[in-house]
Amino acid sequence: MRTCSSPAVANLADLDRLYAIVKKEKGHLDIVFATAGFGEFGALGTITEEHFDKTFDVNVKGLLFTVQKALLLLKDGGNIILNASIVSVKGMPALSVYSATKAAVRSFPRGWSVDLKDRKIRVNVVSPGVVPSPAYKNALGLNDQQIEDFVAGAIPNIPLGRVGGLDEVAKTVVFLAPDDSSFVNAIELFVDGGHAQI
Repeated sequence: MRTCSSPAVANLADLDRLYAIVKKEKGHLDIVFATAGFGEFGALGTITEEHFDKTFDVNVKGLLFTVQKALLLLKDGGNIILNASIVSVKGMPALSVYSATKAAVRSFPRGWSVDLKDRKIRVNVVSPGVVPSPAYKNALGLNDQQIEDFVAGAIPNIPLGRVGGLDEVAKTVVFLAPDDSSFVNAIELFVDGGHAQI
């Protein structure tokens, strides 16, 4: 399963070029929203080294260095928001490597919020649940019927009785970004209709 193929984020030279453009055009950053995800199904016993390396390179290494390289441009009092997934706390069949990467992403704010406390930079995580998007087709390769079946299978496990929308994830990021959430730091905020809590 592929949630989004983002190998460029694991290429440090590409990140350097990106931030050179940001510095030239804007001079600084106020907020960093770091989201990268690659995953494919692989039950224990079938996981390959290539599968492991690619998943960790994109989801963990890429995200870490995206944030680290942004620090030179991020203003004191700025805000870092990471995108993880409910699989950071919820076991899913044949997704153990992907889940492990999202658990690593979730753990970053615990250390980074301490590392960055003198700069008053907050670090939080948004963890979406089942939120159908174009990536279900483009990256996962699912057809309409497969998406419909996946959604139908997930709904009974979501207390709100429905899947989420991309706008609901975006609104959560927007809540965490400004001073409205100025005392929220190092948390994982689930956007999943309660799915991860049951």
